[in-house]
Amino acid sequence: MNKKRRTLLLLVVMAVAAMILSGCTLPQGEVDLNNPSGLWNTLVYLVAKLLIALNRAIASIGIPYSWGWAIIIFTIAIKIVTLPLTLKQLQSTKAQQELQPRLRELQEKYGKDRQKLSEEQMKLYKESGINPLGGCLPLLIQMPVLFALYQALYILANPSVNELTNARFFWIPDLSYPSLEVGTSWIGASFTEGNWAKLITYFSLPVVMLITQLLLQKMSQPRKDPKGGAADPQTRMMSQMMLFMPIMFGYITLGLPSGLTLYWTVSNILGMIQQYFITGWGGLADWFAFLRKPEPAGAVAMTAASPAATIEPERQVKRRKRRK
Repeated sequence: MNKKRRTLLLLVVMAVAAMILSGCTLPQGEVDLNNPSGLWNTLVYLVAKLLIALNRAIASIGIPYSWGWAIIIFTIAIKIVTLPLTLKQLQSTKAQQELQPRLRELQEKYGKDRQKLSEEQMKLYKESGINPLGGCLPLLIQMPVLFALYQALYILANPSVNELTNARFFWIPDLSYPSLEVGTSWIGASFTEGNWAKLITYFSLPVVMLITQLLLQKMSQPRKDPKGGAADPQTRMMSQMMLFMPIMFGYITLGLPSGLTLYWTVSNILGMIQQYFITGWGGLADWFAFLRKPEPAGAVAMTAASPAATIEPERQVKRRKRRK
């Protein structure tokens, strides 16, 4: 798949996400969880029922903030169910990272001929059995679940269901806030009123989500060339797009229920753990020097000893001449 098609695919994904998260497809009016209409509503209502069951089970054993923990347990369950697909994607990501030296060689060889470079890169990917779009897979996998959870949270806050309203989780007063009607308007209103406590409270979780998403995306990318070589155009384009998307979604979450942002944040943290055990820190080492692996001690010792090893034979030659 060439550069233009990959860019178009990512833009389509973002456009669909923005449309769905804007509430265009939310069920309106009174909601009956036992009477869904259509396949999609069946999935959404199923998610809502699962969350209700989890909440009641957690609350029954006296654990506080039961709704927040229900969302976290739901997130962990989704991660377990999608683990085989995630592992396959992570292995593909690791293979792409290992392929970077050969991609840089192609860049140096065909740098001026963009069409030939693209053909050779695609050929290399095909020979290696690697899908260049593998890095997008985690986002694509979780999108349907994310949309279903998004609608389920609004349904749970619907007056006809009235399950999630005023559900507190630690410092978050209401996991159903902001509502669809409020959106991001609460930000301007809070500034006008000088309600800094509310701003800090409901900004905190989206900020954490944004940071964890950026870290996760950076971990999925290969490290930069230690020799300072430039990345190939396709890799550079994908890196820019994958870093732009978390920023866009970070802004969107300011107008979404806090429960959805909690799901997203926990999903990111679990994704980072999975990523580390398969591919290590990846491109995150470019941002944080302490994550970079030190040079092997043996290599340093050999480098340090090499001048002496060169000088010693010369000394031996001089000694032999003197003896003669």
